[in-house]
Amino acid sequence: MPVDWEPVRQSRTHELVLQSIEQRVFAGDLKAGDRLPPERELAPVLGVSRSALREALRVLETIGVLVAQPGRGPDAGARIVRNPDDALGRLLRLHFALGSYSLGDMLEARVVLERSSFEAAARYAAPAELDEAEELVVRMGAADVGVVEFNDLDTRFHVRIARSSGNALTSTLTSAVRESVRPLILRALEAEPDWPATAAALNAGHAELLRLVRAGEGTRAADLVETHIRGLHGTLVDEKFSDA
Repeated sequence: MPVDWEPVRQSRTHELVLQSIEQRVFAGDLKAGDRLPPERELAPVLGVSRSALREALRVLETIGVLVAQPGRGPDAGARIVRNPDDALGRLLRLHFALGSYSLGDMLEARVVLERSSFEAAARYAAPAELDEAEELVVRMGAADVGVVEFNDLDTRFHVRIARSSGNALTSTLTSAVRESVRPLILRALEAEPDWPATAAALNAGHAELLRLVRAGEGTRAADLVETHIRGLHGTLVDEKFSDA
């Protein structure tokens, strides 16, 4: 019986380096906080050029599992870290900009994630975590808060609640999705004809959400955050379809 041969996949050298490092992580040989050997030592051990090694390390740095610290001494070199929030947010923002996901997709993802996080926060959030969220609400209510600062505080408020839910993955995904649409939301806020009234209305929603979470009313908080998200974000989706 003849053998059915299939083409062998050719990997670029830096991809083989990535596979080697990933295998070490999966095996538990490398953990967060561990340092990789210097390039001059690691490259010959892996049997690759230093340029191929650097390319692999840059990929790992981009996806948030490694930080490179240049220089000499004990703190120099590449260190394994756990920093998924910024990396995932950057990746999702690029894919959103490239059209991989629609604005409607992002809206529905936000609704699902934040309903879950607000409901869980009503059960599990520590008082200190909610105090931090309240500080953000207070600042958003200040008379001198501008659009850019408000948008930043708004993002931090929603991410703070997600983190207080006790689910690290929900927090990371909430942060990534919210960051990916931040520029669009900022432009929408800047276009509001009566910014003080808009800011007051949005922040009244934040204050009520926080009150419900403190009171342990998770279902009502989940319903309200969906209404809150579908307000401004939903308007952006409607405008997108009306322009199509």
